[in-house]
Parts: sequence; structure tokens; C-alpha cells
Amino acid sequence: MTTAPLDTLDLEARAHSEHAHELRLWLRLLTCSQLIEKRVRTGLREQFDTTLPRFDLMAQLERHPAGLKMKELSHRLMVTGGNVTGITDQLVAEGLVERMEVEGDRRAFRVRLTERGRSSFASMAQHHEQWIVDAFEGLGARELDQLYRLLGKVKGGLK
Repeated sequence: MTTAPLDTLDLEARAHSEHAHELRLWLRLLTCSQLIEKRVRTGLREQFDTTLPRFDLMAQLERHPAGLKMKELSHRLMVTGGNVTGITDQLVAEGLVERMEVEGDRRAFRVRLTERGRSSFASMAQHHEQWIVDAFEGLGARELDQLYRLLGKVKGGLK
């Protein structure tokens, strides 16, 4: 019997219990998610000199052309206001987003993509989409549909 080198083992190899099948499946999902995220993070860093949190913030703003309040951004990204402020400061300095005062609330700001930010994000989003498509290239259309439906059942059972 041969054993895999330690560097080729992943989380799936550690599942031992009476529910090993379910644990292995969960670990496989987690491993796939981590590997896809790593591919995306690497692509964003190498091709656009940016990070996934910056991309995610810009994605939220792209969906809301009129902009979002900082508190709304924080809520949508599920991070602290301090995290949003730091990323926003960087993007403002680079001319990719702009802050606007909120009428009637001197403490609040609305953030939106600039024209340059929209153009930059469009290029990143196109590559991001292709990285995700590439991650599933080993599956046919029927397999993709089946996987989507099955994961939907899992998701529905967790609500």
C-alpha cells in the first residue's frame, strides 16, 4: 500500500467517525471552496494588484450605482465598519470610488464607484467570472445542474 505525501493530503483525509461520509462530503466542499478562493485571490493579486475584499466592496457598489452608505456596505460585506473604512480610503486614494455626503445626516457618507472604478471593476469581474468557470470545467452541463440542485437541497435544509 502506498501513502500520499503529506503535502497532497487535505482536510478530507481527516474524516473519521460513524458519520464519515457526511464529514468527508463537508470537507470536500470546504476544500473546493478554499481552492477556488485561492485561485481568485491569486488572480486578483497577480493581474490587478488588488485583493478579494477590495473586489467584493467594488462588486457591491457596482450593483448599486447610486452608491451605498458605509453602514450598508459593512452589513452587506459582513465586516466591521473599520474594515470598510480602510478599504474605502484606499479606493478613494486610487480614484476608484468617491464619498458623497448624505443629505440630512452629517455623520454619514455614501460611497459609489467612479467612472474609472466602473471600468476597472468590469475588467476584474470578467476575469473573476472566467476563473470560476474554469474551476468547474471538469463537469458537464448536466453535472453542473445536478450539483446546483443538490447543493440547493442542502441549503434549504439549513434555513
